[in-house]
Amino acid sequence: MDLKDKLITSFLAFENTVGTDTESDIHDIRSEAFSHFEANGFPTKKDEEYKYTSLSSILKEDYNVFPKSDNAVEYADVKNYFLHDLDSYKIVFIDGVYSSFLSETTHDGFDVCLLGSALKKPKYKPVIDHYFNKIACKKSSVTSLNTAFSKEGAYINIPKNTVLPKPIQIIHFATGNESAIMLQPRNLIVVGENSHVQIIERHQCLNDNAVLTNSVTEIFAAKRAIIDYYKIQNDKKGASLIDNTYIQQLQQSVVSVNTFSFGGKLTRNNLEFYQEGEYCNSVLNGISIIGDKQLVDNHTLVEHKKPNCESHELYKGIYFDSATGVFNGKVIVRKEAQKTNAFQQNNNILIGDRADINAKPQLEIFADDVKCSHGCTIGQLDHSALFYLRSRGIPKKEANALLLYAFANDALSKIKIPELKTRITKLIAQKLDVDLGFGI
Repeated sequence: MDLKDKLITSFLAFENTVGTDTESDIHDIRSEAFSHFEANGFPTKKDEEYKYTSLSSILKEDYNVFPKSDNAVEYADVKNYFLHDLDSYKIVFIDGVYSSFLSETTHDGFDVCLLGSALKKPKYKPVIDHYFNKIACKKSSVTSLNTAFSKEGAYINIPKNTVLPKPIQIIHFATGNESAIMLQPRNLIVVGENSHVQIIERHQCLNDNAVLTNSVTEIFAAKRAIIDYYKIQNDKKGASLIDNTYIQQLQQSVVSVNTFSFGGKLTRNNLEFYQEGEYCNSVLNGISIIGDKQLVDNHTLVEHKKPNCESHELYKGIYFDSATGVFNGKVIVRKEAQKTNAFQQNNNILIGDRADINAKPQLEIFADDVKCSHGCTIGQLDHSALFYLRSRGIPKKEANALLLYAFANDALSKIKIPELKTRITKLIAQKLDVDLGFGI
């Protein structure tokens, strides 16, 4: 039985576990989404959006759709994956199950809690009805699959005029106690007018067993809201991640998403921004450093619908060995979106003859008074710069690392949480296999 057939037979059992409350729209939403997945299945390389990324190698595993048991972990086993030097709220899941022991949630003036509770409790129904599954792509079969099995994840609802006193960490652990498991977390984040939040998200397997995570996050930014979102992707070689993030912005909101992809068998980031108000600013930054036969695919979309908005997109990639990178960035400027300022840049360095990058920056402009640019570079290290560093007594390995770090630093400089910046610079040092003073 292939994975699609297994999911089809598992859906009825899933609905029996979560219930089919006739007073809620969730049942109908799940059923409609599953019908779409059943009709379309997983995307293949025949689909234009997956032309350079084949899912066949990860779909052949015999994944358990539901964990066999309630797996617990000790804090000592996972503390290295937390930013423990940062005071923060925490929403932690173990094999898709909420861990109250490792979490720190709150309802004190705002909600940092569980989506599962919000889907069931009447007091959350107005927010769920208004926001849940409203911007998630209905044409994406993997997003529809997540919607069909949506049960648990993070629920963050911040009312107007609220600045969170500390960041939020959302961490999904996979114990690897089973030979292969599929997880489908769902996050809903609503940030009110004039409010500000910082969020850090991580998916982490604790051993090398196969894990496939199909994650969906919906983010709504009201007027003048500010959202800083950080994704840390540094997983084991048996872990694969399909991350789907959808963002809706109202006027004068500022939303930045920073993606750091350093590990995992296959990582696919689908990131879509929809600007629904004037004077919005969308910021997309990414750093990918991978080796072996790993693959990172960054698919981005920014749709400018209103005038006087901006978007700034910068993705840097460093690929070693037989690694493969994909960048497909699309900016759409609608006819009404005059005075748009859109910038998109993708720079890549290939280390070795077998590394590969497929880049496709795109602009679709239907307005006539705009300032839009895009660019892409693919190359190797600057040998003259390398010679200069070595002539100053710096060993070759460290000189290579300095140049690569300088190459990635543009995107790294966008991090606004000092503790997170220190952690990311240490991860970069580990990926480059050097011990230098990067935390400056």
